[in-house]
Amino acid sequence: MKIIDNKKNAIEELKRISYRTNSENNNNISAVVEEILQEVKTFGDIAVEKYTKKFDGFNPNPMQVSHSDLKNAWDEIDNNLKSSLEIAHERIKKFHEQEIPSSFTIKGQHGDTVQRRWRPVKKAGIYIPGGRAAYPSTVLMNAIPAKVAGVEEIIMVSPGNSQGLINKTVLAAAYLSGVKKVFRIGGAQAIGALAFGTNQINKVDVISGPGNIYVTTAKKLIYGSTGIDSLAGPSEILIIADETAQSKHIAADLLAQAEHDPLASSILLTISKNQAKEVLDEVYKKIDDHPRKEICMQSIKNWGLIVICDDYDTCIELSNNFAPEHLEISTFDPKKILEGIDNAGAIFLGKWTPEAVGDYLAGPNHTLPTSGNSRFSGSLGVETFMKNTSIIEFNEESLKVNSLDIINLAKSEGLHSHADSVQIRFNV
Repeated sequence: MKIIDNKKNAIEELKRISYRTNSENNNNISAVVEEILQEVKTFGDIAVEKYTKKFDGFNPNPMQVSHSDLKNAWDEIDNNLKSSLEIAHERIKKFHEQEIPSSFTIKGQHGDTVQRRWRPVKKAGIYIPGGRAAYPSTVLMNAIPAKVAGVEEIIMVSPGNSQGLINKTVLAAAYLSGVKKVFRIGGAQAIGALAFGTNQINKVDVISGPGNIYVTTAKKLIYGSTGIDSLAGPSEILIIADETAQSKHIAADLLAQAEHDPLASSILLTISKNQAKEVLDEVYKKIDDHPRKEICMQSIKNWGLIVICDDYDTCIELSNNFAPEHLEISTFDPKKILEGIDNAGAIFLGKWTPEAVGDYLAGPNHTLPTSGNSRFSGSLGVETFMKNTSIIEFNEESLKVNSLDIINLAKSEGLHSHADSVQIRFNV
């Protein structure tokens, strides 16, 4: 984990971290994913089974998890965990219910009306990662906004382990969220199945949920025929801190990202040299007996960074340039720092708000833009599973009043029939 005390060097290092998934291997990955998608499009379930055997090591037959298995998973989990899932579900649902967009109508003075109408998509697919960890929280964060939006059918895909089993808590979260269809498949082949449809899996309108580089590449390649939420990369956190923050808290929060993935990035911007050293020492102390030590070490070594800044303004500038997925502000007056922040997926204020609060039950969605994308996008939400339609109704008077302006504009673009389509209605 590097310590930098030079602003220019910090900018370069932050840029390197932001571009960490833009590797030369991406072209090779795209070629592999394209082949998988084409096979799934052509051969459907046969191709899905082939690639599941190849990459995940089991035959997904049956591919769908039965309703009784979903119910049993809910019945069998620990009561304390069940209660925690219910509390998280309620908070997330309550927050997302406030996101429902409103349709509206504007009436013109000559009797014309223009409207924006919101409707949910019919079918949504949610991808829940497996592999290094189980993510029941991701089930809640994807299924709940789809449910709140009014999606009729939610199809969940998640890779099974080597025995073909999906984590029981993940299945319990699906049951709690009202997901009826769950399939034991993952990777690019699962994205292809959702995008194109197979005999067993219906084609969906929108696909959401995070995944590895193959899943993300697949989402990128099918976008256009099917909607997607975003192209999320490895997780990242940036913390702005001063001497009022406890170093052991900061170290724990940095490692909370590092333990996700070897490509996860953990960054501290501090105005204290002493704090920089203390945090570094605490990080390595905590890693020493960490159950995910190898993952943490790779993440911290390659993508961890501590920057000693001259002042708060420098911290704010560097943070806005990096546009982090998660931003913690642990300073004497975090709301003062907040005023200068323009780019962040989610912001966590004060020492009592570790990023883990947002991961599990605060309410706002934890599916967030990464790799600097918070400059132009935000979190997954209810609108991800909705689309808007414009509805326009003119009468004879309103068209006549506006006809000359429409004709002038159409002629300025050289579009004769556009102008004629208006003019002909009054020159019979």
